Amino acid sequence: MLEEAGEVLENMLKASCLPLGFIVFLPAVLLLVAPPLPAADAAHEFTVYRMQQYDLQGQPYGTRNAVLNTEARTIDADVLSRRCVLMRLLDFSYEQYQKALRQSAGAVVIILPRAMAAVPQDVIRQFMETEPEMLAMETVVPVYFAVEDEALLSIYEQTQAASAAQGSASAAEVLLHTATANGFQMVTSGVQSKAVSDWLITSVEGRLTGLGGEDLPTIVIVAHYDAFGVAPWLSHGADSNGSGISVLLELARLFSRLYTYKRTHAAYNLLFFASGGGKFNYQGTKRWLEDNLDHTDSSLLQDNVAFVLCLDTVGRGDSLHLHVSKPPREGTLQHAFLRELETVAAHQFPEVRFSMVHKKINLAEDILAWEHERFAIRRLPAFTLSHLESHRDGQRSSIMDVRSRVDSKTLTRNTRLIAEALTRVIYNLTEKGTPPDMPVFTEQMQIQQEQLDSVMDWLTNQPRAAQLVDKDGTFLSTLEHYLSRYLKEVKQHHIKADKRDPEFVFYDQLKQVMNAYRVKPAIFDLLLAVCIGAYLGMAYTAVQNRSETAREGQDAVTPPPATPPHATAGRHPELQSFSVLLLRTWGVLSLFCPVNSMAGAFGRGPGAGPWTWGQVCGRAPHPGGDPPALRVHGLQDDQKGARHVPPFARDADRRLQAEGQGAAPLWPCLASRRPVHLVMWVLSLLSAGQHQPIPQRLGPPALASRLGCGLGTRVP
Repeated sequence: MLEEAGEVLENMLKASCLPLGFIVFLPAVLLLVAPPLPAADAAHEFTVYRMQQYDLQGQPYGTRNAVLNTEARTIDADVLSRRCVLMRLLDFSYEQYQKALRQSAGAVVIILPRAMAAVPQDVIRQFMETEPEMLAMETVVPVYFAVEDEALLSIYEQTQAASAAQGSASAAEVLLHTATANGFQMVTSGVQSKAVSDWLITSVEGRLTGLGGEDLPTIVIVAHYDAFGVAPWLSHGADSNGSGISVLLELARLFSRLYTYKRTHAAYNLLFFASGGGKFNYQGTKRWLEDNLDHTDSSLLQDNVAFVLCLDTVGRGDSLHLHVSKPPREGTLQHAFLRELETVAAHQFPEVRFSMVHKKINLAEDILAWEHERFAIRRLPAFTLSHLESHRDGQRSSIMDVRSRVDSKTLTRNTRLIAEALTRVIYNLTEKGTPPDMPVFTEQMQIQQEQLDSVMDWLTNQPRAAQLVDKDGTFLSTLEHYLSRYLKEVKQHHIKADKRDPEFVFYDQLKQVMNAYRVKPAIFDLLLAVCIGAYLGMAYTAVQNRSETAREGQDAVTPPPATPPHATAGRHPELQSFSVLLLRTWGVLSLFCPVNSMAGAFGRGPGAGPWTWGQVCGRAPHPGGDPPALRVHGLQDDQKGARHVPPFARDADRRLQAEGQGAAPLWPCLASRRPVHLVMWVLSLLSAGQHQPIPQRLGPPALASRLGCGLGTRVP
């Protein structure tokens, strides 16, 4: 193949003079030596995660739009209207986010680093404080999050450079940069979001029955399993509330062993409840209480509830706070548990700072502060144990709450503290004279850090947003199976929003695929058309001068022979020969440049990718046998509009075909709306009179076909 191509080049060089050869090969040389495209090629596909969209108590939250098809800009650009604003987490601030919304940006894409553990703590803290403010304000602007990769980072850097160049002082510099710079069109693959009907929120319960009569007191241990953040698919909830569920499962394992033997079987019922919808005003707990207190005759919650212990964010820090709606009275079991927590923390874990935080329930607020308030409203004694002093802490609802933020040793220590205090209350060890510094869970009964780590790894390995936890999914089935190993009567509870007056509404399209297409501005087509016109003008002038010189010399020697009426279609056969030569040259380039660095300049728009030189310059006709008028390579992909050919274009094409010209049809070249197609039509029109057969020295028919026989000669 290379030898045949070299022979073709040699023949063309012998057949052309220096000016023509220079004009023909100069563009080819420039295209061959052009630098390659950057890392982000003509298109890049990546996954994006949309901001929360839900309705709670009739109030909408988050973004209300999911469709994106706009050009990319960074926050540094002067004009952000109807643009997709790219922002990196390291440079993100709430003021910049508000700036994009005020300027009516088309969309916002926040790029997150791949390794969250390497992000500075001040950046994480700032973003945690910003997330609730972003969700509190409803917006119609689509907001997406993407995980950084090499190609996406390259797109961001190029877009940032283009945005910075827009602020140049000189208008000429701005115009030149606009015409030559690359832009990126951001397009999502999904459709507009819609409400998800009949979505179920699932909770799981199990119990350990105490030894004794039917009226035994019941201790309820509760933790919600779902996570929450500004983007559901990025909400892994390690500390809130993966740590709470981990402690609940470990307590179920420990007390199941104690309740196995008659000597250690206590006279308390233990009820474990892993609730769903905790981040949506504790919907799972609310419906569970209604079912057990209002619609059931016999329930452990109706008989004799000693207290309810809710676990929330217990995997970090050296503090533990017992949040209560009403301080417990002395002589009650909840007061005894409070005293045991203080005793165990002081004697066995002196590094822990323990305190009680009293906060009354504010019924005027739509969202409750802590889960124990759901029980307190139903007049059940309850409290929440957490290392957070305030329910407004951003750590409870952040996508930054990842596995690395939970300290395994701290989680194990807090689990031991809770288990020791709970055991001393259940078995009344203080009244029996057991020293406060004497641990209960030792040796074979000790709390296993490896067990807690494996549970935490399982919980944080998947997003646990309430919109994503399916009742038939693997997460709930695994959770139910784990509880079934240690508890009795394990079962699921499902709740569904009311159709007439729904308390919560979820929406889809939370995870999509976004494409970044490399595009050129409209002014680039104008500039390209001017350059092509100038090039053709130079070529026409050179060929015309040569033809006139040759005709004068020929007339001086011999009279011109008679020319058959159909031998040529124009007055300048040299111009036709030049057109054939130019088409052959571009065809040879297709042998060496399957995808040239300048192919992006002739991009076919989003989704089609860049043109190859084989498509632009000409190859074999379609094997299915296209009509002669359509046998123009590089244009078959644009024949979808051929059925709507205007009459003037159809008549012109038919005349050319009837005359045997073999020229390219005009309409597909115009319909493609690309300057290069119009140039190909002009060249094929100029070369239409060339009826000479392709020389045998050009090689086999496949090579001859690849070099553009459908353009330069008549198609048999």
